[in-house]
Amino acid sequence: MIIRSLDDVTGTNRDVDWGNGQSRRFLIAADKMGYSLTDTVVKAGSRSLLQYRSHLETCYCISGSGHVEDIKTGATHRITPGTMYALDQHDEHYLVAHEEMRLVCVFSPALRGNESHRLEGDASSSY
Repeated sequence: MIIRSLDDVTGTNRDVDWGNGQSRRFLIAADKMGYSLTDTVVKAGSRSLLQYRSHLETCYCISGSGHVEDIKTGATHRITPGTMYALDQHDEHYLVAHEEMRLVCVFSPALRGNESHRLEGDASSSY
C-alpha cells in the first residue's frame, strides 16, 4: 500500500516545475502502478501548447478556471471545477488558465517523474 500526502511530495524531486506551474507527482513509474497521479497547478494567465506523444492524460479540475483548445478541430472547451478532460488521441492542445487552476491528472503509462515542458517556440511541448 502506498500512502502519500501533498506535504510528503511538496519540495521533493516529485515536485516539478512543468513550465507554467507545478506538477506534484504522487505516483510515478518507480511506484510500479502503471500510471501516474499528479496534483498540478497551472499559473494564472498562462497559455501552454502541449501534446503528450508517449502518454494519455486525463485531468479533473478542482479549482480555478480556464479552457482547452483542440488544435486539430479549433474547438474550445471551458474548464471549471468539476470538469474532466481526457486527451485520448494524444491531442495537440492549448491549456489556458484564466486564473490559477488546480488539476488532478492521471498519465498512462506512468511518468518517470522528472519530465517538464519546453514552452518556447512554435512547436508543442511533449513528453
